[in-house]
Amino acid sequence: METHYLTPLFSPQSLVVFAGKADQPEQQTCYGRGIRAQLEQGGFGGPVTFLDVGMSGTLSDLAHSRADLAVIALPNDELSFALEVAGRIQCRAALILSAGVDGALAGELHAIARKHGIHLLGPNCLGYQRPRLHINASVAGPLAQPGSLALISQSGALTTAILDWASQNAVGFSTVVSLGANTAVDLAQTLDFLATDPATHSIVIYMEGLTDARRFVSALRGAATTKPVVVLKAGNAAAASQAALTHSGAIVASDDVFDAALRRTGAVRVSSFVQLFSAAKCLASRYRPVGPRLAVVTNGGGPGVLAADWIDHLGLQLATLSAAAAQALAPELPPHASLAQLIDLSEEAGAEAFSAAVQACGRDSQVDGILVIYSPKLGGDPAAVARAVSALNAGLGKPLLTCWMGDRQVAEARQLINAAGLATFRTPEAAVDGFSNIASFYQNQQLLHQTPPPLSQLAQPDLDGARLLIEGVLAERRKVLTEMESKALLAAFHIPITQTLLARSAGEAMLIASQLGYPVALKIDSPDIAHKSDVQGVVLNLLNAAAVRDAYGDMMATVRRLLPDARINGVTVQKMAGKRHGRELYIGVVTDRLFGPAISFGAGGTMIELIADRAVELPPLNQFLAQRLIGRVRSAATLGEWCGAPPAQREAVEQMLLRVSEMVCELPQLREMDINPLIVDEHGALAVDARIVVDAAPPSAQGYGHLAILPYPSSYTQEWPMRGGGQYTLRPVQPDDASMLQALVRGLSEKSRYYRFASSLRELSVPMLARYTLIDYDREMALVAVLTQRAPGPDGEFVETDSIIGVSRYIANPDRSSCEFSLLVDDRYSGQGLGTRLMLGIMDVARDKGLSEIDGLVLCKNSGMLKLMASLGFQIRPYEDDPDFRLCSKTL
Repeated sequence: METHYLTPLFSPQSLVVFAGKADQPEQQTCYGRGIRAQLEQGGFGGPVTFLDVGMSGTLSDLAHSRADLAVIALPNDELSFALEVAGRIQCRAALILSAGVDGALAGELHAIARKHGIHLLGPNCLGYQRPRLHINASVAGPLAQPGSLALISQSGALTTAILDWASQNAVGFSTVVSLGANTAVDLAQTLDFLATDPATHSIVIYMEGLTDARRFVSALRGAATTKPVVVLKAGNAAAASQAALTHSGAIVASDDVFDAALRRTGAVRVSSFVQLFSAAKCLASRYRPVGPRLAVVTNGGGPGVLAADWIDHLGLQLATLSAAAAQALAPELPPHASLAQLIDLSEEAGAEAFSAAVQACGRDSQVDGILVIYSPKLGGDPAAVARAVSALNAGLGKPLLTCWMGDRQVAEARQLINAAGLATFRTPEAAVDGFSNIASFYQNQQLLHQTPPPLSQLAQPDLDGARLLIEGVLAERRKVLTEMESKALLAAFHIPITQTLLARSAGEAMLIASQLGYPVALKIDSPDIAHKSDVQGVVLNLLNAAAVRDAYGDMMATVRRLLPDARINGVTVQKMAGKRHGRELYIGVVTDRLFGPAISFGAGGTMIELIADRAVELPPLNQFLAQRLIGRVRSAATLGEWCGAPPAQREAVEQMLLRVSEMVCELPQLREMDINPLIVDEHGALAVDARIVVDAAPPSAQGYGHLAILPYPSSYTQEWPMRGGGQYTLRPVQPDDASMLQALVRGLSEKSRYYRFASSLRELSVPMLARYTLIDYDREMALVAVLTQRAPGPDGEFVETDSIIGVSRYIANPDRSSCEFSLLVDDRYSGQGLGTRLMLGIMDVARDKGLSEIDGLVLCKNSGMLKLMASLGFQIRPYEDDPDFRLCSKTL
């Protein structure tokens, strides 16, 4: 159970190959000959058996052919039979190398695989490579060089192209996987395996589409927790089903939503094949995430300026040396060197000057990364500079990127840099792009660590009232709320709105206007009119009763003429907002077909589509995410002092976004929404107009199933008494719990540590801490018991300190019906019922998630744990793969 379920597929100990007879000419129509050659040339050390589906004999004759992985490279009409045979001889995984398999045959193959419990990669793929294991189970070309970079590609053509490029650029791979259409083992499962693969340190993905956004986001978050992941997505596979009933539905594209999803997973998206190569170079060099400050060391002003311009274009920062560092470096440089912004060493610079400058940048805390640009000069020695710079990489501790410009004169230098494992580029812009990927990963990791609950810390909304309102609209077989209903829904979530009353005649309109006070605005109220301004359904700044009467009559006549079939409830009357310094913004909600609801924000008003100033974020939001969302739009600049107006109340906008996030999380019926304009000034924010579209929620929306990112499950937080006094909090784990979890592990006895980890592990590594605390609540759960104690501080006053005294955890198995548990309790609190409470809690969560079985491995020597499992009704039986363990299972 400690090994990943896809280990038989990607790390098999033995192979059985169905490739037909090599001398049959008809086999040229499939990949039979190619796979034979690739496997033989790869040098796989385990047993390999070649079988012919046309051979005679019985299944008992094939008993000796049992293997971890069956590789099938046959014509399409023979695939089903071969896979059936693989299942009968108990292969645990299968790879089908094929092309042109239609959906019907693919479904048949998937059914056979499910029947036999086979993990199936394919059909319609080129296979995979595992260079360190000498496995080339692919027809994508020769076995790649070993390395720490993994590649997943949904295009066979691009897979072969990247492998060919890598062979010429000293880029090695831990794994290369080709995923085609109709493959059973999909992108999410492959990511899940690579996240646990110790040979993989970073991942590059080329993708064209996906079918299950929740699983993809979950797997990507799990992988990006500890490993840089870069994604190149082609096409528009995440197409949104938007009716464009709102401004948000019209201007927010599905690609915007995909970008937002990628940011929240901690991964980085690139937009071109060239950038993917840049990212691959940097990740293959094992650069770690850093900040955005890049120092440029160059011997030519022009290339340095090009790099600086691109740094600014990408939103990075040109790093400059501190005054002390610059003063110490100056004596080691040629007399014409400049350290003002670029570190321009001048044309006279040689290897010593470059080496001194790079070392100075490495020591300076104001520098996050270093780009060295060399331009050939008369009498210069590009190779000598390359040797000097490459020698510094190992002890630098920061990303070091190089750009040796030119061709023939720097060819030897590039070979030296490649051999040293540094990333080298031909142009300054490409090098900056490479660093940008690293910096973006660092920034997106901050988003990955955000795990907001569905409801903020603001005042509790009227959820029952909001749901009753929506149910009433749907009961009338309507989907578009009127303005009055829309504002009532906003008010249920304490969103400030303008007072609005409905008038059904000119006389009512005049009476309401007199009560509200002038000036007022009139707006047509109809569920059939998406944009009131398009039919002259809005009149502003009416100053007296006569103006209201005339505007009412003109508006009704115009709307009936332009839209004779529209249902008209009347005209709403509202007092003008009267915010002299108000800025017009908008907040919207769209529902993407794959990723579900997304929140958009930007400039508002009547020219919203033309301005196209927007940013998109996936719910749930917290204050940090709301601030980042605001900061990504150009109109955020107007929230400060603007054209003589005092700064607007930015916190009011943040709270508005948090309220909208609550609506999205708690109301799965919400499909689209516009708050436009949202007027904000120094006194606060006010929703002037709103339009909301709803629809019936599918059964899958239960438990926040309509969201791509599951909120922090705060509902599982409970308080429990300790035996002997005091109490502890049982709650889901959070990313900030890493230090407390480390303290728990360090304080364990040797015996407890061995019982939990089956090793003498003394503390958790940084990747392990991230893996255990930054979890995706969709497919796993960890409950921590947190004890709060009061103790005197340094100044004599009592302070409260929290500590984790126990952890229970489950991870869902790939069948999504069972899960594997683990349990750890602080030695000091053993025997106080803590383990029982942690296990009961984690079983309750698993049951709520629809899981039907929970099981785990316990060492035979761990009598206390086995006794606890028996008391909880677990079945305990021997574990076939290791006699030192017992398998404990329970039906939920």
